[in-house]
Parts: sequence; C-alpha cells; structure tokens
Amino acid sequence: MLTEMFDFAQARRMMVDSQVRTSDVTDPAIISAMLEIPRERFAPDGKAALAYLDLDLPLTSGAGRRCMLKPMVLAKLVQAAEVADTSRVLIVGCGTGYSAALLARLAASVVALEEDAALARSAMSTLSSLGVANVTVEAGPLTGGAPKSAPYDVMLIEGAVEHIPEALTAQLSDDARLVCVKAGPAGKAMLYRRAAGVLSGRPIFEASACVLPAFAAPHAFVF
Repeated sequence: MLTEMFDFAQARRMMVDSQVRTSDVTDPAIISAMLEIPRERFAPDGKAALAYLDLDLPLTSGAGRRCMLKPMVLAKLVQAAEVADTSRVLIVGCGTGYSAALLARLAASVVALEEDAALARSAMSTLSSLGVANVTVEAGPLTGGAPKSAPYDVMLIEGAVEHIPEALTAQLSDDARLVCVKAGPAGKAMLYRRAAGVLSGRPIFEASACVLPAFAAPHAFVF
C-alpha cells in the first residue's frame, strides 16, 4: 500500500517548514502542535497521502462539498485569533476534526460543531482515538452555533462565508475574536472583534476556501 510506505512524519515537517513558517506563522505553540498532530488521520479514506499538500483537501464530494482548510490558511487564522490557554473556542464546521485537535492544544476547551452527521462521527472517533479530551463534538446546524456552551472567546468558521448570521456573533464574549475566510473574487481572511456588543472586522491576508453552503448569501427577491 502507498500509505504504508509514505513517511508522514517527514511530510509533516515539510508542511510546517515550507507552508507554515514561511507564511509568518511564528507562534511556537501552533508550530509545535502542527508538527505533532497526525493530519493524515483526519483525511478521508484513500487520501491520507494528500493531507500535507498546500490545498483544501476535499472531505465530501458533490454539491456543497466540504473541505479541510489548507495548512497555511488554518495556521494563520489561528494565530490571528490570539488563542490563550484560558480561551473557550467554538469551531463552526469542524469537518473531520483536525482544527479541533490543533485548537485543543492551545485553548482551555473547544466545542466543535458539525452539521454533516458522517463528518461529526469521524471527528468524534478520530479525536477520541488520539486522546483529545478537551473537545466536545456537537451535531447541529452551523448557522445556529452552540449556544449552550456560550459565550466563546474565540470562534473559527472553517470555510468561506458570504455572510455571518447574528445568531453566531451573539455567542461571542466581549473582546472575543472571530476568524474566517470571506468568499469573493478576491478572497480574504478576516479577523473580527466584538467590543461593547459591536462586531467590527478587517482583512488580514488573501485566502480562499470552499464556501460553506450554510453561509452562502441569501438570494435577493427580484421583481
């Protein structure tokens, strides 16, 4: 088998050295976690060897396909979110759980929300097998968030969005950070901050990602 001969540890080092470090990711905790977490374990069957490439790895196919964020984009988003060891984190659209494993190394607790039942089961299974204890995987609509565990200090929307529902932003604590990719012809990674009940954001780097179907802009009615 090809995957049996593949040196995943070497691929992991190359990913960090050529994609992450070279993109101004300097947080030692993020770099250490990405060197240690077996990203291939979160890849779909038959695609483990693709886990360390500089691409959005497809997790599902067909309409509304879901993807794992490319390593550089995820690392830069997480660094911009300024995760502390006391942070309560919500991941919206956790997929198979790689981002949850990464943020679990940095934060106090992580709620990983996923609306695709198969992806949620895969995330729970893989995270459990790796002994990740401070992540709770919840199944449910992505646009509703996980209000039972709110408020959150950090929120990561794992995919591109065209709009962000107020139901999500209302679950942020004061001075919380929300990071995501804004879809468009020139995609941008965005950093939002909530202060005194007001959410403001700014672009932080150019990025693209698969659009999360739940976050596509509603179509305007045309007469």
